[in-house]
Amino acid sequence: MKVAFHTLGCKVNQYETEALRLQFQKRGYEITGETEFADIYVINTCTVTGLADRKSRQYIRKMKKLNPQSVVAVTGCYAQIKPEEVGAVEGVNIVAGTNEKGKLVDYIEKFIRERKPQVHVLAYEELKEYEEMGLVTATESRTRAYIKIQEGCSRFCSYCVIPYARGRVRSRAADDIVKEAEGLLSRGFKELVLTGINTALYGTEEGFPQEELSGIESIIARLSKLPGDFRIRLSSLEPAVVNAEYVKRLLRYEKLCHHLHLSAQSGSSRILSAMNRPYERQDYLDIVKALKEFDPCYGISTDLIAGFPGETEADFRESMTLIKEAGFCKVHAFQYSRRPLTKAASMDGQIPASIKKVRSQELLKAGEDASVKFFESNRGTVRQVLLEEYLQDEECLTGYTDNYIRVYVKSQDKENLNTFCRILLQEPFADGMRGSIE
Repeated sequence: MKVAFHTLGCKVNQYETEALRLQFQKRGYEITGETEFADIYVINTCTVTGLADRKSRQYIRKMKKLNPQSVVAVTGCYAQIKPEEVGAVEGVNIVAGTNEKGKLVDYIEKFIRERKPQVHVLAYEELKEYEEMGLVTATESRTRAYIKIQEGCSRFCSYCVIPYARGRVRSRAADDIVKEAEGLLSRGFKELVLTGINTALYGTEEGFPQEELSGIESIIARLSKLPGDFRIRLSSLEPAVVNAEYVKRLLRYEKLCHHLHLSAQSGSSRILSAMNRPYERQDYLDIVKALKEFDPCYGISTDLIAGFPGETEADFRESMTLIKEAGFCKVHAFQYSRRPLTKAASMDGQIPASIKKVRSQELLKAGEDASVKFFESNRGTVRQVLLEEYLQDEECLTGYTDNYIRVYVKSQDKENLNTFCRILLQEPFADGMRGSIE
């Protein structure tokens, strides 16, 4: 039987879909593309915004149309938060919450035998253990692999539904992380991306075995000791958890990429307080300063929310100026979206949609300008690039620098694919820069 997957949302979802693919393959299923005819469709959903919910419903209907007789299983955060709503979508046969993904093959085979709809969702209080889905040994990418290191979040930012969707913090056993990394490196992967719902909370829950080094540093230290020519990238780090002094400790690990996704969410200390983000604007800039002092071209990307309840024009302008002050390499800007269960959903001062739209567009434009300025600051420098893909139409190789610039190298030589090369960065181009091999 053929099975196809569609993944919405974050890198954790992408990792978990890879784990599911391997589980199905081990049971003898054939994996096919999401636009192809399949006997089974698995939709791994997101619920971070109302738009994510709508996209999830759209893909459920779209994939069912490819084969009206197919089995449709919906999992992920949207399925966890609103199982009844998901189950009511025409064509859905199985709803599985975030901690039930590892049992999807069993649930699907049971449905095929019995033809009875199923809903498998644990309550938040029951999400206590890390669900080990097996070691991922391959990914769709041939060069970069995600490794999930933890699940859940205990911060409860006032706008965010994800703690309710993912549950409390559960960290993955360090030995399993290292074993998965060793397997991926042995298969030729050159970049390991550490991901989780809140990676900075790794190992902080009560009862988790304590290492000499605290938090995510304990994992970075162990992975850095593995042999081989590879690098480590953090998918994100939360300023709500770590400060400048902790980040400085991470800079000593040579295999760690000079790039960090550091979610600001707002440039206003007043709004950060309303968001239940336990830091101020200057605390955030102190982390930025530490990174830029270590490497003036250190890549820092971020998230910013436009139109949080009570956000004044002055608050918004502080987010705009933060973009310039921090010198971001990439800005992801979102309109505030009311989410169920969150405190912000019932706050006074809800911002009209028209104003949120205008503010988000301004943030995006400022972010684009910041990216170009960041590219210009890298002009004439030489960075290590992992060449990952050959673009036939452009006749060039492409890959990412350690500080997260996409580089385009004019070449017909494919021998450098999946290798590290020293690249001279020449000029901004497309969504990155042109470069030449040194």
